[in-house]
Amino acid sequence: MRSVSATLFTRRFAAFQHEVHREPVQVTSHSRVVGYFVAPEEYAEYKALREKARKNLVVRQLPDETVNALEEARMDSRHAHLNALMQD
Repeated sequence: MRSVSATLFTRRFAAFQHEVHREPVQVTSHSRVVGYFVAPEEYAEYKALREKARKNLVVRQLPDETVNALEEARMDSRHAHLNALMQD
């Protein structure tokens, strides 16, 4: 990933608009990262991953009735052959 100063980024923004489709650009100011310039497709992927991450749940955060339902759930016998995959 290329790293550039905010000053250079501002001066050569048009060039970075093309470069960003090859790789993201890290923007710094006073030797500190202040942001990243990424292609729209990469940003869309980032947003999708963040949204997916928000949907993950921790078991202890689930209501008791949901945990009980999961514990009592049984797999359809048509899929019993998959149990072998769970064995050490």
